[in-house]
Amino acid sequence: MKIIIAGGSGFIGESLIQHFKKQENSIYVLTRGKTQCKNSINYVNWDGISVSSWKDCLEHSDILINLSGKSINCRFTEQNKQDLIESRINPVNALNKAIKTIENPPKVFIQASAIGFYGEAREKTDESSPVGTGFLAELSQKWEHAFLSKSTPNTRKIVLRFGLALGNGGALKPLIKITKLYLGGRIGNGQTIMSWFHVDELGLIIEYLYESENLSGIFNICSPNSVTNKDFMQSLRKVLNKPWSPPVPKFIFKLVSKYIMQAEPELVLTNQNIYPKKLIGAGYLFKYKKLNDALNSIIHKR
Repeated sequence: MKIIIAGGSGFIGESLIQHFKKQENSIYVLTRGKTQCKNSINYVNWDGISVSSWKDCLEHSDILINLSGKSINCRFTEQNKQDLIESRINPVNALNKAIKTIENPPKVFIQASAIGFYGEAREKTDESSPVGTGFLAELSQKWEHAFLSKSTPNTRKIVLRFGLALGNGGALKPLIKITKLYLGGRIGNGQTIMSWFHVDELGLIIEYLYESENLSGIFNICSPNSVTNKDFMQSLRKVLNKPWSPPVPKFIFKLVSKYIMQAEPELVLTNQNIYPKKLIGAGYLFKYKKLNDALNSIIHKR
């Protein structure tokens, strides 16, 4: 297949590149770096705003995946909020416009989003649930609206709302580090619900959605088995063979998050009990359903 990835330099993008590269697909990455071919990957320069010669690489492509956007691991200052919105909306608009200017557009256009769309979700929540409250919900809603509001008759559109991605990078990397230092305790009472997925699962899901020509719309990307923060940290300690660690009081975590890590505490403290109802209903069988299996796969390569 011919696969285009916009925003492929991040943790999830790199994982997808490696997944599709193993199958000898033709891969193009839209990047702000220079146009070049490196390690059998075609890198094509774009600014993520305007439509120019980069659109030619979309011709006759099978899958276009857009992951572009500033990382949410930052303080939600007014400037950062604006940057988070623009860095998501502008690339979506550019790709939608490009699709309309070429003769043979991608068969499938897959757009990243996030389960932050649902806001606080203590009860089990699926794709039929309404948008929540808070900045992350607002951000996801604007992101998806920019994507879905433009019609592309010859290109099937799919939105993937990502949960916490686990792999050799991303959020799991610092958690492994602090757990090895015997600081891997629960946060507060540990009852915050977390929805996660193994990053290696994503390539399999995308292939399944591509091959199922009747599937479109919004899909939650997370294991069907959400866990509490307490259970998550307990599983991580078990896989790393580390003993019990003292819990981290919530007020201390908030201070560390804001003033040392320069990130918003709500990224960790918001309940996200999300269920992938549409994927399961479509017949997809998860390879990594259980957290212990996913962590063992990542840490011990099992």
